[in-house]
Amino acid sequence: MTKKEEHVRKPDWLKVKLNTNKNYTGLKKMMREKNLHTVCEEAKCPNIHECWATRKTATFMILGDTCTRGCRFCAVKTGLPNELDWAEPERVAESVEMMGLRHAVITAVARDDLADGGAAVFAETVRAIRRRVPWCTVEILPSDMKGDYDSLHTLMDSGPDIFNHNIETVRRLTKRVRAIATYDRSLQLLQRVKEISPNTPVKSSMMVGLGETKEEIEQAMDDLLAHDVDIMAIGQYLQPTKKHLNVERYYHPDEFDELKRIALEKGFRHCEAGPMVRSSYHADEQVNEASRRRQLQYEEEDVESSM
Repeated sequence: MTKKEEHVRKPDWLKVKLNTNKNYTGLKKMMREKNLHTVCEEAKCPNIHECWATRKTATFMILGDTCTRGCRFCAVKTGLPNELDWAEPERVAESVEMMGLRHAVITAVARDDLADGGAAVFAETVRAIRRRVPWCTVEILPSDMKGDYDSLHTLMDSGPDIFNHNIETVRRLTKRVRAIATYDRSLQLLQRVKEISPNTPVKSSMMVGLGETKEEIEQAMDDLLAHDVDIMAIGQYLQPTKKHLNVERYYHPDEFDELKRIALEKGFRHCEAGPMVRSSYHADEQVNEASRRRQLQYEEEDVESSM
């Protein structure tokens, strides 16, 4: 075994305990019956057993299961997408209701074949959840939609409780890691959200282990803060298949603790950092304030309607 192979051997702290209890199997069965996709499955998320079996949460992936981009870190299928399914928003909302969620995360494949990047279906999904489960907070995680701000307005008009868009990596590595998306366009998109909706929490995430330096990570933090991002998530990159980018190194949990400390000291309202952290990891815990507002609004509307 070479020194390089020894260096990148997966450490013990990345071992995941599988839990296929009735919550997990029940959610999996419901997703198939509703013909729904989740990023949990498609992106081979290491937290799927914790989220599905213990927390009973899921991140819905709309607009089909085929992405028009081929990012070198992502396991989601790439190719020519199917036609839009306008019944999908209602199926997602029905599933959120059946699961009794108080926080739902909605993401999507990139749809560069569509003029609006799929924003209209995204917005309708948020509205469908609002109609069925008005107390549920909704987090959206869209692509950059090639920087089309009309599409961004379409998304924001639906009133999401939190907006999430990932820079994924540091500036220097963006071209190697991401397809089509650019570092600056993502930053501009995040800042524009605050211009459209100043009170909406804005969130972004990045992976480490792709060859970045600590100085570059800190610069990415500064760049996000300079573009009005409130919440940051930092997780370990894990190679989904041999066709994807290699892991350059695994960060120790203590290093993630240090990155979290730095992020909070720099001014982020909240930071999740750890080997298994992903963009929507423990997302429900990051929007307690929004959840309280949503519940209070629902109770006030309920009282008014009964008078």
